[in-house]
Amino acid sequence: MDMDSILQSVVAVRSTIPDDAFTANTLGTHREGSGVVIRGNGLVLTIGYLITEAEEIWLTRQDGHVIAGHALAYDQETGFGLVQALGQLDLPAVKLGNAADAQLGDPVVFADGLGQFVRSKIVAKQEFAGYWEYLLDEAIFIAPAHPSWGGAALLDEEGRLLGIGSLRLQMSRKGEVSDINMIVPIDILAPILDDLLNRGQVDKPARPWLGAFSAESNGDVVVMSVADGGPAAKAGLRQGDIISEIRDGEVDGLADFYRKVWESGPAGSEIPMRVLRDGREAWLRIKSADRGSFLKKPQMQ
Repeated sequence: MDMDSILQSVVAVRSTIPDDAFTANTLGTHREGSGVVIRGNGLVLTIGYLITEAEEIWLTRQDGHVIAGHALAYDQETGFGLVQALGQLDLPAVKLGNAADAQLGDPVVFADGLGQFVRSKIVAKQEFAGYWEYLLDEAIFIAPAHPSWGGAALLDEEGRLLGIGSLRLQMSRKGEVSDINMIVPIDILAPILDDLLNRGQVDKPARPWLGAFSAESNGDVVVMSVADGGPAAKAGLRQGDIISEIRDGEVDGLADFYRKVWESGPAGSEIPMRVLRDGREAWLRIKSADRGSFLKKPQMQ
């Protein structure tokens, strides 16, 4: 693999978000990460949280040349974000690989937009449930970890793109704790890419969103916090509540909780849930919402 050539197509992404944006308090108003050129016209794939509600986006090439960008789309289900360069990036597109074919132990390269990269191996491919109402059926996990992971490019030995960096986590194995990166696999981009380019979003009803940040503890789903002004907060869900049932089905872990919520109908559906609070049971009815309706839309360029 010609690493120098591939690295040229991984760019730095910097965004500015208004102070009154819905995600300003949780994700910050100045965000920095990476993205990778996937089309010759300057289309850049990144991780969506870098560009959500952005009013300004700047793309920086490896040679330091800075070009303005425009947020085309952010898909909440996959976590992918698309940025269109508003000037000539003059960088080749990285070929897309096949994450499904990647195997445990495969050598990979994880590269950021500053020209830094680590040589890693795939240590796991498994389901991932994030606390922000997010679920991947099969995320990729690599080690050693990259210190600048957000939007970084995961490449196979042939230089093909296997996924986009999302998180740094810790893994415990045989009593030893090590840092790992979680990668969103590239395979889930193809089915939605045309919609994102043509509509700015996937052409299907929005998933119901509660605005609850939750974690799994010994199989229980525990509420860590709720988004101010979100559906969960309005319905009275509180920090420390244990969500035990959705409609008539018991909740078996965080992933099962999300699936039961999403199977309850489109955004706007009312979702009854049983919670345990201070040793007592209570039923709440949460009128779900479209998370996108809380977010500032990209400004027209």
